[in-house]
Amino acid sequence: MQQLNTLWMNTGLHQIAWGQVLMLLIGMLLLYLAIVKKFEPLLLLPIGFGAILANIPGAGIAQDGGILHVFYVVGIESGAFPLIIFMGVGALTDFAPLLANPKTLLLGAAAQFGIFATLLGAIGLTAVGIFDFSLTDAAAIGIIGGADGPTSIYVASKLAPDLLGAIAVASYSYMALVPLIQPPIMRALTNEKERQIEMQQLRKVSKTEKIVFPIMLLTLVALLLPAAAPLLGMFAFGNLMKESGVVERLSDTTQNALINIVTIFLGLAVGSKLIADKFLQLDTLGILLLGMAAFAIGTAFGLLMAKLMNLFSKHKINPLIGSAGVSAVPMAARVSNKVGLESNPHNFLLMHAMGPNVAGVIGSAIAAGIMIQFLG
Repeated sequence: MQQLNTLWMNTGLHQIAWGQVLMLLIGMLLLYLAIVKKFEPLLLLPIGFGAILANIPGAGIAQDGGILHVFYVVGIESGAFPLIIFMGVGALTDFAPLLANPKTLLLGAAAQFGIFATLLGAIGLTAVGIFDFSLTDAAAIGIIGGADGPTSIYVASKLAPDLLGAIAVASYSYMALVPLIQPPIMRALTNEKERQIEMQQLRKVSKTEKIVFPIMLLTLVALLLPAAAPLLGMFAFGNLMKESGVVERLSDTTQNALINIVTIFLGLAVGSKLIADKFLQLDTLGILLLGMAAFAIGTAFGLLMAKLMNLFSKHKINPLIGSAGVSAVPMAARVSNKVGLESNPHNFLLMHAMGPNVAGVIGSAIAAGIMIQFLG
């Protein structure tokens, strides 16, 4: 009888707490969104499964010495995984639309306003006693507005590691929900005539321009803002491997095998931070709400900047591409194209929207550098 009692006390069923049950259900919800709804499955599936593993009572997989904890320390605490993924994103990125229409850089810059507006909002809500966020916490939360998962994780690991799980889930969730969140904002801030604007065909960008641009970008930004060098450096290096054409094997590995391997470990490591006692707090709800606000504000300001530019531009910009200024590549650009086609079946905006989309990646990396340099 004593042996049976001991056996029962050592089971997960005996040790499980209500918070762990809830987190197991949240992990399963993430798996459902990944598998059934196909919302960012490459990330939500490992994150969801990591959350399930981390909340199995008595297993200790996410505790010191556990395999998920090792993944976290080696890849996220060190900042390595987000940087490697940024290198892969760089190798997958084509700067041609941005170089062909440089003024779209302003749209990517405007969309980053959501980051700083949310930082101020988080500080304000803390000042009135609703939440309890430090300045570094607020900065890490604000980065969610860039809709850039690796950047959000990188900044959170540097400024607010205790909030990493909630920030990562919020960031990747909003990236996955771009097709649901952005269209209502786009329709509300533009009229039918604006959505029907057809843009001029982009000029052909030379190979030399494509090679010089990542080098120039890194040099200029890194000299002014050294804290942005890790993210932009990996991004520029990945892109240079692709555009140079002399290291095709390395470029192919970076675009495929390397980024896929790191994504697996990154997702599991992020999921390991979704532990009940860390995640189930009022501040977590605040992070989710502020992250949504940051994303919505970024989308809105990208649209409004395009409308402002049209007041002074001879060649009109379809304001819909302004919403692609958030750095959810290439999802936001696809949404701009889709909404444009609804108003004008001959209005193909995808390549035009890739300009501000790529600019958004650069903008979020610069914003991250500013946060880390002044608050880290």
